[in-house]
Amino acid sequence: MAIDKILGHLHTYPPRYAPEWGSGGIFGLKYYRRVLYYTLAFEGEAHFIKDNYERIYRFEKVGKAPVSGGDTYNAAETVDEYLYFGGWIHTPAIYENRTINFKNKYSHVHVYNIENDSISLLWKDSIHHPTQWAGEVSDIIYDPYNDRLFICREDGDKNLGIYTLERKNGYATKLRDEPTLKGDILHDSIFFASGDNFLTGVTKLLSLDLVDKKWDVFSVEHAKAVDGEEIFMPSIGDVASLYNRFFVFTRGGILVGNPHNEENFRFIRLLDFFNFQAPMRTNVLYHNGGVLIPYNAHHDAVYQPRSIEDKIKSIFTNTISSPTLLLYVTPPMVKIVGVFGARITSIESLGDKILLATNTSPNVGAEDATPYDTGYRGFSILSQDIIHNSPPPVSFSIPLSTISMAKKELGQNIFGGLPLYGYKEARMLLYASRSNELKVYEYDLSLPINEALEDRFEIRPGKNFIDLSSFVGIVSFSLSKEDLNGRIKIELI
Repeated sequence: MAIDKILGHLHTYPPRYAPEWGSGGIFGLKYYRRVLYYTLAFEGEAHFIKDNYERIYRFEKVGKAPVSGGDTYNAAETVDEYLYFGGWIHTPAIYENRTINFKNKYSHVHVYNIENDSISLLWKDSIHHPTQWAGEVSDIIYDPYNDRLFICREDGDKNLGIYTLERKNGYATKLRDEPTLKGDILHDSIFFASGDNFLTGVTKLLSLDLVDKKWDVFSVEHAKAVDGEEIFMPSIGDVASLYNRFFVFTRGGILVGNPHNEENFRFIRLLDFFNFQAPMRTNVLYHNGGVLIPYNAHHDAVYQPRSIEDKIKSIFTNTISSPTLLLYVTPPMVKIVGVFGARITSIESLGDKILLATNTSPNVGAEDATPYDTGYRGFSILSQDIIHNSPPPVSFSIPLSTISMAKKELGQNIFGGLPLYGYKEARMLLYASRSNELKVYEYDLSLPINEALEDRFEIRPGKNFIDLSSFVGIVSFSLSKEDLNGRIKIELI
């Protein structure tokens, strides 16, 4: 079979020369017209596989070798016989004094013609600065009404926002200045998620009517979750158009709504441990009318803190309370269907298989640059039956010092958001150093969004057992008092 021949080309990529910040990954997985595409970062290789044939493109149409980069946000789109892929590339890459010089960093969009196996550079952009860079291409969305491409640019210092590209000649037009990571079409409009992913998270959603060209802007800066509190720094992962609503998958939750139908955006809290677990540097996969989305345990991190601020960021980004979880979202349900290591960088379906790209290491900060990619990047091939099977066992370990610091410094106290669907047993062991009160909030992803229900449990010093098996849907938690020495362990079986 053609798919089996394609899968035979896939293998693990160990650390190899590619100057950048830590590890990239395998991005942009797209199976279309019997061709599998992906970009290997940070080596800067675009792969096109069909049957027994594999073509590797090393961005020579942008500039000279050695290259590094490629794509780290899954910017790929297909239209007719064309596959568009975007991102960013150093060409040539410059590594000096343990830092990266960005003067040769380009944002790019290429087009691959599947019928004649040809690649063309459609557009590129650079500001040629040693320490700053032009906004990376983080998403490409086809406009079927006006026959053009939208590109999103959030990660960078200059030339951020929303652009259109003409498919025939690559002519670019800037539409908005707001830093924007992702977008998708909903009914007769296209919605975009905007914000600073490493400072504020999503702050506004923008909507463009594709017919009359009218813009609407919806602030979500203080949107609350159904359990009553805001979500700290809801960094954008990916977005989806489902059930006539726009979904934004973020650090700590899912933002859902459609103000065009008088349904304001609301959060449900999801896998929020006041660390950096998030659906970042990965993608949504539309599947059987719902979506699969990974929530990655370790995607971006500070490797070696050099200041007090770095130390705080290091704790936030390197505290691991949960493995990477693959979720299947079919409102009102959110179901865990897979448990994985550090991160899943891309996901695609091939026939009766689901293909995951995986990585052992995160992207890191500017002062932690290395001359090679630091991760082991590979693939996992799953059966589509995972969405119907019983969920896998999973454990969570949550230090209460993190929760207590969030309560003290941020005024936020609610954490968790654990999907219980399909589990026969759910139990919490809470090791407390003082008397306390635990609140459990119970909710689901019913549409429109409903408020959470609440239960309370008395907590005594020492080991406390709480049976969560009587709860259904999703549960989050809060403690009435700070406990810097306590810990929570949760097992779902």
